[in-house]
Amino acid sequence: MPPTAPSPSAASLRGLTKRWRLPEPAGPLDASLPPLVARVLAGRPHLDAASLEPKLTGLHDPSGIPDLDKAAEMLLEAGRRGEAIAIYGDYDVDGTTGSAILHHIIRELCPDARLMHFVPHRLRDGYGVHVHAIEKLADDGARVIVTVDCGITATEPAKRARELGVRLIVTDHHNPPASVDDLPKADAVVHPGRPDSAYPFAGLCGAGVAFKLAWRMATLAGEGGRAAAGPRALLLDLLPLAALGTVADVSPLIDENRTIVTHGLALMRRTRIRGLATLAERCVRENRPVSVGDLGFRLGPRINALGRVAEADEAIELLTTSDGERIEAICDTMDEFNQQRQSIEKRIVEQACAEVVRLGMDQDGHRAIVLAHGDWHPGVIGIACSRLVERFGRPTILMQRDVDVCKGSGRSIPGFNLHGAVRACAHEVEGFGGHDAAIGLRVPLARLDAFAEALVAHANEFITVDDLTPEVRIDSDAALHELDEMGVMTLEKLGPFGRGNPTPRLRLKNVRVSQSPMLMSSSSTHLSMFVRDDSGATLKLVGWGWGRHAEHIKNGTTLDVVFTPRVEEYRGRRSVRGEIADVRTAD
Repeated sequence: MPPTAPSPSAASLRGLTKRWRLPEPAGPLDASLPPLVARVLAGRPHLDAASLEPKLTGLHDPSGIPDLDKAAEMLLEAGRRGEAIAIYGDYDVDGTTGSAILHHIIRELCPDARLMHFVPHRLRDGYGVHVHAIEKLADDGARVIVTVDCGITATEPAKRARELGVRLIVTDHHNPPASVDDLPKADAVVHPGRPDSAYPFAGLCGAGVAFKLAWRMATLAGEGGRAAAGPRALLLDLLPLAALGTVADVSPLIDENRTIVTHGLALMRRTRIRGLATLAERCVRENRPVSVGDLGFRLGPRINALGRVAEADEAIELLTTSDGERIEAICDTMDEFNQQRQSIEKRIVEQACAEVVRLGMDQDGHRAIVLAHGDWHPGVIGIACSRLVERFGRPTILMQRDVDVCKGSGRSIPGFNLHGAVRACAHEVEGFGGHDAAIGLRVPLARLDAFAEALVAHANEFITVDDLTPEVRIDSDAALHELDEMGVMTLEKLGPFGRGNPTPRLRLKNVRVSQSPMLMSSSSTHLSMFVRDDSGATLKLVGWGWGRHAEHIKNGTTLDVVFTPRVEEYRGRRSVRGEIADVRTAD
């Protein structure tokens, strides 16, 4: 609960954790659907009844991405000549999965190509494309370098590549320069959101862009604009990699991202990318399908742990090797480093939260958090930022303070462009890049205080006090009789859910608690209760992490409840229950 949230009393539960918002429907109701599903769908303009089951045939033509055809032809030509091709991928999940995608398609189409990989070290090199790395790859014989998930601002590295006679292909999705003239002068700059792009969807992640490039390489290598059977089958095997990169990078699950993730999840256990299939087997119980949550909270963090705590090279190896013993060994290493990452993260979060309270950064007049500490691990700071955003409801930047520079990451709240905010303070920073919601940056130690002051002033101007209280978006009001198994299962077809396509949340109005909440788990962390409406219909509600509120919810209390409906199965029987997002006493 944010520190600013009021303590509930037995007499009044007033939106314990969030502000409630029920927007107007964005479109008309579809009479072919159950009324509840139609109401939810009407508030999601990116979906319609025809897209409830997204098809791969609905993916956009990759040739629409600027320079993508040029890049595909260049890679095929170099590969067929047996030239050395270096894949320069970022160290996070998006970069490593995208690098693996290009590795597999080049190996399939050009067996004689000499493939090299370069992954910058998070601590030693930092994010992005570096001149020294271009020089090293050229010395090692690379004639073509293709970046994955980085490079859109690599002006100097592109210049150095030209001087060395190395062809540079940039593939990226991070915020590009505002002008085409400011793009790096590479041989190809593949980016769906370039200022001159007419591509219909700019929300692809780095792995998504790599998948589109792989797709086009396959069709160019085929006949009549169609990929041959082998490459076509490989593209299906690569979809789970693209799905993992999309979810781990918190890309919006709309448009073709939704299609990629839907089909990638379905193929996750069957992919011939043996390392990914093994990782899925180890992280997800065999008797259930792999979900978006599994990618975001189980598979993704393990791959990320290598780049955060150690070297990301092993992540590339996991996703490209067929050696079963090596795959198992790397998975063991991932588990070990992920546990280390969790321990480091916990310590950083505890220290940072204490500093926020001590310095008054949780007060209304301080609408952004900027902190630096000499002992904070820069590879884990980004996750810690997310934890502080969840707790304090403010955009947060955490940095490791070194001798003369602070390096770190930032995460934002919905509706606040953190990338733009840092750009407004660019005179105080040494370098930065990223998205509206997440950034990486370097700030000279001598400018730290000035930067923090400027960023907070910018945040205070563009963030209201109300914005500091997290908001729950309500898709629709609901009646208990609408919450049957078929209706809830139809709602689930709106998924996969994530950023841009959130899990549906419904509101029940004026329902009575028909049984005092029961505490769940040995630590009484969670609660369950039943509510009833005037018709006598009932619904079981579960509140994960809501155990502390149980004493304030009494039998007979009339409530409004915001919840997510779920179909649960227990001992072969299915039933509908609700997972609580928030409650308040009914007015």
